[in-house]
Amino acid sequence: MAANSITIRRTRRDDVPVIVAMLADDHLGSARERPVDPLPASYFDAFETVDRDPNFKLVVAETGEGRVVGCLQLCILPGLSSQGASRGLIEDVRVASDCRSRGIGEQLVQWAVEEARGRGCKLVELLTHQSRTDAQRFYKRLGFAASHVGMTVRF
Repeated sequence: MAANSITIRRTRRDDVPVIVAMLADDHLGSARERPVDPLPASYFDAFETVDRDPNFKLVVAETGEGRVVGCLQLCILPGLSSQGASRGLIEDVRVASDCRSRGIGEQLVQWAVEEARGRGCKLVELLTHQSRTDAQRFYKRLGFAASHVGMTVRF
């Protein structure tokens, strides 16, 4: 399966378990996600919140056979900085582990960049954990620059 054989579509509620499984499928996600059956209601509550907000786009990459093999969230953030420019924030980019290195992640990120541009954003940002060196190389290859230092407080 190549990237040209997938479609990118808006996420549906029944996609949530597959997305959570992809989020949990690495050393960081396995410590913070709970891909159990049944899923905690908090995942579905979060999906409903994101799905209702016109400034958030949660999308999946789907094969012609209907399998969800990737996902990401695009947030459009209005602001005063940069002369009142909106910015796109790409989050939670994931591709199923058995489908990586086939261009699916690239197609998802390019979709998000074009969507942000079409919504009037003047820049697109993303964060990736410092331990994800493969992801950092991937994003640099797509034209992103390591321009900021991200900091986090967890509660």
